[in-house]
Amino acid sequence: MYLRLPARIKRNLTSSMAENNPLIDPDAGISSGKEIDASILDEKSIALFTSLRQFVWVQGEPLPLIYEIENEIYTKHGINLPALKYLQTIGLISLEPGGYVKRKFGKHTRLFYYGKPTKIQFPQAANNQLDLGHVLLTDLGKALAAVHNAKRNQEFYEYVIEKWFRQGMVVSSILARN
Repeated sequence: MYLRLPARIKRNLTSSMAENNPLIDPDAGISSGKEIDASILDEKSIALFTSLRQFVWVQGEPLPLIYEIENEIYTKHGINLPALKYLQTIGLISLEPGGYVKRKFGKHTRLFYYGKPTKIQFPQAANNQLDLGHVLLTDLGKALAAVHNAKRNQEFYEYVIEKWFRQGMVVSSILARN
């Protein structure tokens, strides 16, 4: 199976793969037609990545929100520190023990979880930041996230909303009419 990649991702992919995993041949699975051979990933890799995918929100780009790595919300779906280290080793994610933060938000922003918008109102008028947790997707991870679907996890959605609420944010979601 081949995945068509945008040119920007193809340009950065070779260096990203080599950086994240020196054991991977950076040219393996990449054709001149800007495609990736998804067969370079084994069943374990695909299953782990698919499980991770249920924790991805979108705010301009896919953002896996992994806040407390050993929280049951993640571990009962197979996402724990060894699994994340494995996904990092194969070049799909970056893992940062100190966590990642997105800065310079105004009073409001909008994130999407499985296509449904959630509006966040920050406490300050400007210079707000959003804790992203400990994981970011690499370019390869972003490309795979675009084609590997997982099921929406309502319990996780509520966990994130509660976390933002405890941080002093006003959170609202648009609900579908019945």
